[in-house]
Amino acid sequence: MGILVGEGHFGGDGRQPQVTLRMHTDHETLFRWIETVFPGGKLYGPYHHGGRSYFQWMARGAFLRETLVPLLETSLSPELDRKSYDRFAAMKQRYRL
Repeated sequence: MGILVGEGHFGGDGRQPQVTLRMHTDHETLFRWIETVFPGGKLYGPYHHGGRSYFQWMARGAFLRETLVPLLETSLSPELDRKSYDRFAAMKQRYRL
């Protein structure tokens, strides 16, 4: 939860919701762990753009709706992090989750 609150993005592409986690390639070991624990997401990269090197993990579709959203609903609260909670709530409302 802390990684998503601190580094994640709750939003979408206008057609479907998505949760995105983008961090420097220095964190590859963490991304590989995320792939193992949350195999329904997808890891992209490494990318090299604008002097930055990063990986991007995304959760969409059934995995987002059936696994990640329920987990976030039980763990993410305004008391934990108001900004992330509000972004998550806006994503749920916009995409009717």
